[in-house]
Amino acid sequence: MARPALVAFLRVFLAAIGGGVSYFSFEPHGHALAGIAGIALFWAALQPWRTVPGPSVKVGALAGFVYALSLYLPLLPWVGEFVGALPWVALSIFCALYSIVTGIFGTLLGRSKYGFIGFPFVYVAVEYALSSFPFGGFSWVRLAWGQINSPLANLAWIGGPVLITFAAVLVASALATGGLVLLRARQDGRSQIAVAFALAIVPLAAGAAAGLNVNRDSHTTEEVTVAAVQGNVPRLGLDFNAQRRAVLQNHVDRTHDLAADLRSQNLHADLVFWPENASDVNPFRDNEARDLIMGAVKDVQAPVLVGTLTSDSVGARNTAVVFDPAEGAGEKHHKKYLQPFGEWMPMRDFFRRFSSYVDQAGDFKPGTGNGVVHMGGHVVGVATCYEVAFDMAYRDAVAAGAQILTTPTNNATFGFTDMTYQQLAMSRMRAIETDRAVVVAATSGVSAIVHPDGSVSQHTEIFEPAHLIEQLPLRDSVTFAVRYGQFIQWLLAGIGLVVMLASLFRARRGYASRLTEEQPALHRTQQ
Repeated sequence: MARPALVAFLRVFLAAIGGGVSYFSFEPHGHALAGIAGIALFWAALQPWRTVPGPSVKVGALAGFVYALSLYLPLLPWVGEFVGALPWVALSIFCALYSIVTGIFGTLLGRSKYGFIGFPFVYVAVEYALSSFPFGGFSWVRLAWGQINSPLANLAWIGGPVLITFAAVLVASALATGGLVLLRARQDGRSQIAVAFALAIVPLAAGAAAGLNVNRDSHTTEEVTVAAVQGNVPRLGLDFNAQRRAVLQNHVDRTHDLAADLRSQNLHADLVFWPENASDVNPFRDNEARDLIMGAVKDVQAPVLVGTLTSDSVGARNTAVVFDPAEGAGEKHHKKYLQPFGEWMPMRDFFRRFSSYVDQAGDFKPGTGNGVVHMGGHVVGVATCYEVAFDMAYRDAVAAGAQILTTPTNNATFGFTDMTYQQLAMSRMRAIETDRAVVVAATSGVSAIVHPDGSVSQHTEIFEPAHLIEQLPLRDSVTFAVRYGQFIQWLLAGIGLVVMLASLFRARRGYASRLTEEQPALHRTQQ
């Protein structure tokens, strides 16, 4: 094997290791440092190595793709838990294609002394594109989610996940740059090393400082007793909804148990949360289901948010409905951010050619509300399952006055995979971002109580009937991220686009300059 080919292979292999290492930053592993180490390895793969020049653009593109594929393949197997490997592998490959752009422009930036400063902007621009389109994007794979256990998570209330991704990539690329320059042992690299290590420290120091403003009691208006009900499902697999009445009965029974538990402790719940799909029997069309729900609501003597399915003139809805012991059914939250290929099927006829499971996808219609419902005089923000990955779901709710948040979710179709833990990390980060407590109610687990600092005080196990009771604060604060987080995302992504255009211009100008220098030499040779 020729030496250039060997070096190219080593670069791609290093990028693959970086992607695999980054995976371990995500829950349930939760080793935040692994996310930074993985990006550092990826950035190092795009750099000059001592006497070896940086990679070609083609090698950089391949390194970007392989890095992302090595991250997404172990991160997303839950996608194919009960439908086979094809959707999981196809989604991983599709998402990894975006990182070809990251690899290309990372390679161009790697040729510049301070290119590591521009690389985080490029990374967040590509991540923003992946999180936005097509079909609403796929923000599940954002690097930020893997930083929930690091000081960088405290930056969430300032700029949301995009700022955390930016900070993590800056730390990683700065450390890698400083380390590589040290290995080259060049005297003219001292200033580069100083700048790199200084910029590696700044985000971590900023995260630690931002933590001083997380979970401030001064923003608490009052405290409420909340409960999350996890009824569990009859069996695993895609067909658990075939026993819809059994799922509903499980949640009814568990709520009666909750009521008895509250009475034994001389407590009164202010808010009770059922998960998504707790009643897939429409209580507005089935009197028996409605009576079962109201019986449980009256027993617990508190408003209950019930995840169910409804329909209206627009079509089928995935809905969370408030049931009050005195007033019955009340306000609704129709899920706005629907999961493509699950709750709705884009290009159904086309994708049917590849999998018969396409016809199992739903045909739900998105809601248009602000994510807020009123329960017993309290304003509650709702982001149902997949919605928690979308920035505006909870930001809109808090801007509309939400004092506490809930993530009703149904993870039963994903078995014992990591999906539910990855989703819980998102709820934890949203708590810090919005300065709100979050109640996670899952059909089959994991349900959890999350405080405004992102800490989990209680959680259930997977596939067990359970309930959680805790006193949580109501908040009236509106964080910087809630007000301006979307503008910060646009700004960072916009700068990333400018950096990419500038690096292209610089590369073209360098290429033109080399051609100009080579032409006289070629002319003399021909003579």
